[in-house]
Amino acid sequence: MTKPFYLTLLFFILFFCESNAQKEKMSLPPVTHSIFDTDAEIENWLKELKVPALGLGIIEDGKLKQIKVFGKMKDDNSAPYNTIFNVASLTKPVTTMVVLQLISQGKWDLDEPLYKYWTDPDIANDPRNKKLTTRIILSHQTGFPNWRYMKENKKLSFDFDPGTKFQYSGEGFEYLRKAIESKFKKPLEQLAKELIFEPLKMKDTNYVWDKNTDKSRFAVGYDKNGKPYKVEENTTANAADDLHTTIEDYGNFLAHILNGGSLSKDVYQEMMKRQVETRKNKYFGLGFVIYDLGNGEYAISHGGNDSGTNCITVIFPKTKQGLLIFTNADDGYKVYDRLLSHYLGENGQKIIDIETK
Repeated sequence: MTKPFYLTLLFFILFFCESNAQKEKMSLPPVTHSIFDTDAEIENWLKELKVPALGLGIIEDGKLKQIKVFGKMKDDNSAPYNTIFNVASLTKPVTTMVVLQLISQGKWDLDEPLYKYWTDPDIANDPRNKKLTTRIILSHQTGFPNWRYMKENKKLSFDFDPGTKFQYSGEGFEYLRKAIESKFKKPLEQLAKELIFEPLKMKDTNYVWDKNTDKSRFAVGYDKNGKPYKVEENTTANAADDLHTTIEDYGNFLAHILNGGSLSKDVYQEMMKRQVETRKNKYFGLGFVIYDLGNGEYAISHGGNDSGTNCITVIFPKTKQGLLIFTNADDGYKVYDRLLSHYLGENGQKIIDIETK
């Protein structure tokens, strides 16, 4: 796979085999098909690609059916089935579902202007701040850069009028976080715990590092030369980035979405609606990429990339199937094409073609 595919997936716009005892603990059937003849071959493949650990989750019939985790941890022990990964921008779908649940419950409005709850000081004097809504933010049409630090003056500003076109932005999600926290007087991580993590028993998932985080299971990220990055143990939630989770937790989260996500019918349909086109056969809905695969078939997806992490998820609302790929390396994107085409077949290849042609 070429680097351009990795970069496109980034914006979306951008396994060490578990023991039989672990499989029994998970109550999941063993993986019966593989891209290689043996797990040892997969381990060697990862070494060639400089990917220390790889997590794979397969969703079938709306349920997480298979989990595989390969590779090594920093201490050279085999990565366990419940390895914790930093999934970077896969944070955004979780934030999205928190907000959509609040909308479904009638506690938040998709199209209400956010200035009623929060206005960033950097754009307080720009009247365009009055146009910002949850819909515009979740579909990446704010006009904000990805991050304000990318601007020469390090200040937040509009590159174009909100709602007029697409531009991927983490700043937008942080703007939404501050508005929601202002109204509900709770931090995002508490709202997520109440609405998502506790109901789905996502005990290894959090926006922040706290006393419950099992650091011994965390997959430290690595650069292209195989050197580990320093672990940033953030204590403040970022709505767009740095969620840490496991294949099991996030796989069950995606399966929950395939089964309605505890959303009202109208809100669920809005999430799947093509809010803005980003390229041919590719759109953003609310918080997710939507791929038009032809013949009425479509997929919703999101990826995550930061230093030392590359992750991607794809789910199919019609067939209730899905795939999760987590890695802890700058070069983790190199596993995508082989895994997508192997586990998703023709549909996986169509996604690759949309991104590369």
